[in-house]
This record gives sequence, structure tokens and C-alpha cells, in this order.
Amino acid sequence: MANTKSKSGNGSNRSGKSKSNANGSQKETSGNGMQPSQLMQLFEEELKDIYWAEKALTKAIPKMVKNATSAELIEALENHLTETEGQIKRVEQVFEIIGEKATAKKCEAMEGLLKEAEAIMEECEEGAMCDAGIIAASQKVEHYEIASYGTLRQFAQTLGLDDVAELLQTTLDEEKAADQKLTEVAITAVNLEAHEGEEGEEEGEEEEETELETRSKR
Repeated sequence: MANTKSKSGNGSNRSGKSKSNANGSQKETSGNGMQPSQLMQLFEEELKDIYWAEKALTKAIPKMVKNATSAELIEALENHLTETEGQIKRVEQVFEIIGEKATAKKCEAMEGLLKEAEAIMEECEEGAMCDAGIIAASQKVEHYEIASYGTLRQFAQTLGLDDVAELLQTTLDEEKAADQKLTEVAITAVNLEAHEGEEGEEEGEEEEETELETRSKR
């Protein structure tokens, strides 16, 4: 009689059916037929994170524009608002390419940065001082986005998603340019105005003190 062995022991089932992980849930192939890897799962989570962040910025930037007084700063913020709206569409394109629904997941980091920006605008005196604070807060946001998009682009390259990597690189370039523009506005106008304004206040206080002292001696 032929010696038959059961393949239900240590023999793996290679019929292409979905496999269960440790917690009993089944892994499913993504919309484009790719088997999701740990890196792909992380990529998707980071994508949801930056999607939320970009949407939050479309509400935050107009507040910054409203509180800004420098014409150069207002122009830079308005230009980046337009770019941000385009970046949101780009992220949605990425979701479409990987076969996933565009979904936003609350970004704790961006929420914190935007709360800080609001606090600066509430506490700072209107004018050059507030403008300098808005630039500082905006550049923190830009640096976070640069780090996020740089990471996402690298993940996409590793995953072989060349079209996605190209889209993310475009956004990364825009974020770097926006950061550089804010630096230029700060150096050429806002920071100097804020500094001169502070010196002017100090000189005014000194003159007032001198006048009071002169009157007291009379």
C-alpha cells in the first residue's frame, strides 16, 4: 500500500489563499494586487497622517494671512495656500495609485504646531513682532512637512512605486521652496522691522525717563 503523508502538518498551503496573522485576521491584497508588507502599511499610515495635516493647513493659513501685516509675508502665505490645495490633490492621487481610499488620520504633531501658531498670534503685538512669530511657526510646519514627504518618498522608492515617488518629490520640492521663501522674507524685512521697532521702543522709554528726571530736578 502506498505510503501517503498528510500535508496538514508542517507542509504550507501554497494555493494562493490569504494567510492569517498572529491575531487571526487575514491579510488581503491591496487594490492594485500587491501583497501589503509592513513597509507598505507604514507608508499608508504616514500618508493618512500628512493628508490630515495638509487639510488642517488650509484652515490655518488664512488665519495667519489675517494676522500678518507684511505684504511679502502675506504674499508668501497666500501662494503656499494655493500650493497646499494642490498638494492635497497630489496625496489623493497617491491613494488612487496604491488602490486605497483617501482617508485622513489625525496628525498629533501638526495639531500641536498649529496650536502653537495660534498662541503666538494671540500673544504677540500686531505688526512686525507678530509677523516674525508667524514666520517662526510656519517654518516649524514646513520642516515637519519636509521630513514627512522625504520619508514618504523614500518609502515609495523602496516599494518600487516610482510614479508615487515622483509625485511626492514634487511636493517635497515645493515645501523646501516655501521654507526658503519664508527665510528670505524674515531676513530682508520682517526680522529687521521687529528689531528696529524694539530699539525704537527702548529709545522712547529712555527719552521719557530722562525727561521725567529733568522735571524732577527743577
